[in-house]
Amino acid sequence: MRHLDRVLARRIGDLKDFLGQQISALFLQAALAREVYYLVAEGVVSAADVDTALCWGPGLRWGIMGNMLLNHLGGGQGGIEHFFQQFTGPMTAWWKVLGSPQLTPEVQKKLIDSVHAEVGSRSVDELAAERDELLLGLLELRTKPANATAGKRAAALAS
Repeated sequence: MRHLDRVLARRIGDLKDFLGQQISALFLQAALAREVYYLVAEGVVSAADVDTALCWGPGLRWGIMGNMLLNHLGGGQGGIEHFFQQFTGPMTAWWKVLGSPQLTPEVQKKLIDSVHAEVGSRSVDELAAERDELLLGLLELRTKPANATAGKRAAALAS
């Protein structure tokens, strides 16, 4: 195989991997949104309540590790195997009662009103700036362990 063919094949493979990850991420977002919309539409929580719960609960951990690794850690020393032994029953029971909201005009209005109550007087630009500042800080924090580990490896190789 010519060099150019190998490079193109690798790039196409990289593109397929990237697109697969993006599609998976969109499905995950849709699944979470479905439940969030259902809970807000049913009056179980407000948009502010659910956003706070996500940001200060799993959202903090999801910025560091994905769900599967967190489940592995959640199993303690027994890892993912113990996690499933411990939580399969409750999780599958919860799945049976997850919501399936219909985004009717009435449901959309409830969601919109709840989001507007959470937003208050902040503009879209102000919210985006707040988000971006926090994301940049998180990205900076995330690169520190990777850089430290890479530095340790380089020092070990040099010695």
